Amino acid sequence: MKAYKTLKILVVTPTYGLSGVPLAQSRLSKALAEEGHNVTLMIGNNNQSFTLQKIPSIRRIILNKSRVIAMFFPILKYFLSYQTDVVFTAEDHLNTVVLAAAILSNTKAKIVCSSRVTPYDTFSDDFFTKRWVLKILVQLVSFRADLFTCVSEDMVSQYKQIFPSSRHVCVYNIIATHDSLKSASEPVDHPWLSNKSKPVFIAAGMLEPWKGFDTLVQSFSAVVKVTPSRLIILGNGSQKARLLDLASELGISEYVDFPGYTYNPYSYFSKSDIFVLSSRVEGMPNVLIEAMLCGCTPVATNCPTGPSEVLKNEKYGYLCPVDNVSAMTDKLLFALSTPLPQKLLREGITAFTKRNVLDVYGKLLKYEFINPNSGISNEII
Repeated sequence: MKAYKTLKILVVTPTYGLSGVPLAQSRLSKALAEEGHNVTLMIGNNNQSFTLQKIPSIRRIILNKSRVIAMFFPILKYFLSYQTDVVFTAEDHLNTVVLAAAILSNTKAKIVCSSRVTPYDTFSDDFFTKRWVLKILVQLVSFRADLFTCVSEDMVSQYKQIFPSSRHVCVYNIIATHDSLKSASEPVDHPWLSNKSKPVFIAAGMLEPWKGFDTLVQSFSAVVKVTPSRLIILGNGSQKARLLDLASELGISEYVDFPGYTYNPYSYFSKSDIFVLSSRVEGMPNVLIEAMLCGCTPVATNCPTGPSEVLKNEKYGYLCPVDNVSAMTDKLLFALSTPLPQKLLREGITAFTKRNVLDVYGKLLKYEFINPNSGISNEII
């Protein structure tokens, strides 16, 4: 491995908001900057619903491009204007744009392309569809990538099925951080948690069909008949009205709350008893690891991909089948009676710490991303 040196690094994300990819790219940027690297975070479009948080020591470029394809020329111009050692990009559409710009600019930068969602939702063999065109384009420019990564081993297997010559390997996101742990200790303005008298189940995510919150609400309606408890679901989305109606139909409206988005879900997680991931499909459920970091015992559907990999087949939490109301009910009740110790949950998230993730990247790219003089003070485990 080469001797440690300060690198010029570009991290690219299509949008900024409270969702998996932008949060992961922001954390990666901050982690690299903390190790003394010269980091630029390029954002395609800032979701106006959220305040763009400043990250110390990071140059930030906001392109104000609502479509990924429109990011091509600004990225090309960047490559032509600035020397860059490493580029970290995420999502297959953006990966393709970055690789095309790298080819045309003849940049010498190493390009790391991360896939964050299942390829079955991104590519297609149906001729002349958009997803078929994307598949062709990815194959044409893939030679320029120095590293293809996925956020779970299950997803790596899926990419190898779609692309037999796939070079994808698994590299996790940085999720377990000091900042998250600090946020977990902050007070929360919710009566069920600030003045807690009954067990609280909590879930978080976009209120969309693939998150399976309808299954969770139905399961909770059975749980609350057995033991007095409460359910909080953080997030917004197209299914909110339907979920409110479902809770009303089941007669549990007074026991379920939908507070919307919060900038600090960690404070909710740390004061709740059970975290529930009810998804029908995931890439790598960051929120599951965040809840474990906060000491919240997890119950998750065994959906593709990620939950079983994180929980190590129930060593670090409880799994249930997708869309199975009775099975989820049983797991929720069991988890409530058999919570997992915080020490075990912390052990389960070791792979998602800054040191572990940067060390994996360093070995794969033959660079030293971790400053050997920084010690291990950045770790939480």
